[in-house]
Order: sequence, then structure tokens, then C-alpha cells
Amino acid sequence: MAFKLSEEFKAKADKICARYPRRDAALIPLLLELQKETGYVAEEGMDALAAFLGLPYSRVKAVVTFYTMFNREPSGKYHLQVCRNISCHMAGAEGLLARLSSKLGIAEGETTKDGLFTLSAVECLGACGSAPVMQVNEKYFENLTGEKLDALLDDLRHNRVMPR
Repeated sequence: MAFKLSEEFKAKADKICARYPRRDAALIPLLLELQKETGYVAEEGMDALAAFLGLPYSRVKAVVTFYTMFNREPSGKYHLQVCRNISCHMAGAEGLLARLSSKLGIAEGETTKDGLFTLSAVECLGACGSAPVMQVNEKYFENLTGEKLDALLDDLRHNRVMPR
């Protein structure tokens, strides 16, 4: 069965497209909306969105594969994205990434078996002044240390922190 954009998505997409001078200019906001609706951007979703916008599939795929904010596979309930750019790297991000990998038993790009956590390293979260930084879903956690990271994982496991 082929993937189809929902009628609700199409209605939202039409409103989003109306804010731009050309429909194709709404590609990134529509990809974000698609990801919000489905949890990730599947190949079939890219193809359907390309057809909806009248774009070549290759253009949609190029955007999805360029930006790290798009999940191409289903992710866990909590998507842990550790910034690894220079400021965060110098402040210990690599150690935090290794700590997360060890504690969760997964490598970068993987999801825990219980579906709770997905671990990613990203290039820049734009919070250099409070490095190292990790984004959990849509919420930033700054000035992280190993101890803060352990406490955060515990809070997430027990639903005591609910990232937006």
C-alpha cells in the first residue's frame, strides 16, 4: 500500500504554503510538519511530499539528508542529540557522547531496545556559550557534566522531565 499524505496534513500544508511566494519555498516547514505527524520522514513520505509540491524527489531527499533535524528512521521517545561542534567538543561533548553510549548500550544512530532513547551527534545546536549542550526532543540541556547527564537520564526514564 502506497503512503498517502493525510487530509489533515494537506490542509495544514496548504496554509503553510500560502505564507510563501512559491509552494516549494515551504519545503522545510512541511518536512517538519510531516515529521511531527509521522515521527520521522520515510522515503515514501518524501516521495508523497515531492508530488504534493510538484518537486523532484531528489530535491526533497537532498534537504532531508542534509539537515540533521530530520529523522529518517523512527526514533525513541527521547531523541538525545549531543552537539559535537568545536565549543561543545572542547567542553567535553565527546566524553558525554561516550558516557551515553555506554549507559544506554547503543551506538550513535541507534535506539534502545525499549524504544525509549535514540542517540545522535549533531554538528551545532547554536548554544556555544553554554557548552556542552544536548537537545532532548525540542528541549536544550546546557552546561552538562557527567553527573548532570546521569541525573537527566534517570529523570527521563522515570518521566520526571518532559521535553517539549
